[in-house]
Amino acid sequence: MSFPAILALEDGSIFYGEGFGEEKIDVGELVFNTSMTGYQE
Repeated sequence: MSFPAILALEDGSIFYGEGFGEEKIDVGELVFNTSMTGYQE
């Protein structure tokens, strides 16, 4: 079951979406990887 989720970045950007799993406040690292999508480096 999903629930409302917010991703807030250090630069002040805020993104709204749906969370899954345990509903709690958490802090972590966001990583963007283009190696498998065909983007040229």
